[in-house]
Amino acid sequence: MALTVRARVAIAAGEPDQAERDAHDALTCAAGIKAYLLIPDILECLAALAGQDGSHREAAPLFSAAEAIRLRMGSVRFKIYDAGYQASMAALRNAMGEKDFESAWAEGATLSTEEAIAYAQRGHGQRKRPTSGWAALTPTERHVVRLVSDGLAKRTSPPGFSSHRAPCKPTSPTSTPNSASPLACISRKK
Repeated sequence: MALTVRARVAIAAGEPDQAERDAHDALTCAAGIKAYLLIPDILECLAALAGQDGSHREAAPLFSAAEAIRLRMGSVRFKIYDAGYQASMAALRNAMGEKDFESAWAEGATLSTEEAIAYAQRGHGQRKRPTSGWAALTPTERHVVRLVSDGLAKRTSPPGFSSHRAPCKPTSPTSTPNSASPLACISRKK
């Protein structure tokens, strides 16, 4: 559930890559423990992301499958998510046209919960991110790049980095080892 909420927050923050990773991780977890009550929300996150990405033919069946699963279980979407859902559906109908939308919707409505999970996971292995280039970097790696571009590259060795393993040292005479900066505790392996 936490990953699904985090995916929704990332969608709202305009971070689709993070949202997609979180939604797929949530789907894997929920499917693994058969927490099917969570599946419709996860499918709707993935559908919204697919729609934003222009993959309308993928989005419509995911939205439809989420609705069908909810109907079978007798559950409902939290009211707070209704506005986003309505906006996504309107954009999807507009982009696809009524005939194509209805066809894709019918496809998703026939999927069982397990089939909907498999449909959402199709082509989405553990790593959807590219294997090279800027898009392949994790958020932590991008943070390091920002640090380097902000000036750490001007130094011969960034603070806390050395050519040998060293214990964590305080960054000032008044600090303690536990209050040292994170970079002061990192050392480079030979």
